[in-house]
Amino acid sequence: MPDITRLIMNDHAWFREQFAALDELQARSPLDVGAVEKVWNPLAARLDLHAIAEEQIFYPQLLRVGTADPKEETLDAIGDHNDIRDGVHEAARHAVGTPEWWSAVGAARTANDEHMAEEEHEGLSDFRLHASADLRASLGAQFSEFLDAHRTTAGVDTADKDPQEYVATVESEIHASDPDDSSLGIGSLKEN
Repeated sequence: MPDITRLIMNDHAWFREQFAALDELQARSPLDVGAVEKVWNPLAARLDLHAIAEEQIFYPQLLRVGTADPKEETLDAIGDHNDIRDGVHEAARHAVGTPEWWSAVGAARTANDEHMAEEEHEGLSDFRLHASADLRASLGAQFSEFLDAHRTTAGVDTADKDPQEYVATVESEIHASDPDDSSLGIGSLKEN
């Protein structure tokens, strides 16, 4: 079974490749809008879906087993996801290839680059160190299933999330699943 940290890293590599492909297309004159759309449309969808999958599958478990301030890592990640979503959604408001569109795509890219770097050095590293191989594989299967089931964002809530509310909700769910754990699982080596 695939390890969720590997699957997330694979998506990160693909994101970098797709943004590089947009660079190459932007440098061409005249701009081939159809070629740009062929790169951007699946990239935009995957940016949204990747964030949702992380929020549903990865970050709740990081809050359970992480030890290197998983609450702060999660708050930051949800904020980053919002910034990425905002860029993607702003791009959708403009004609592909216009200066406004490129600016929105650039904002999504900048937010995504910052998020990936932080996540790779913090959350994913922390999770690899403290989550069992079985848990990582189980979550990898869930992550794959989610992405396989959602090739587009149709029917999926891509709205921004309040980071504090997200963490509070997950902490409440952790506590409800193990009411004897007064730490809410935050910072423990516990794996449920």
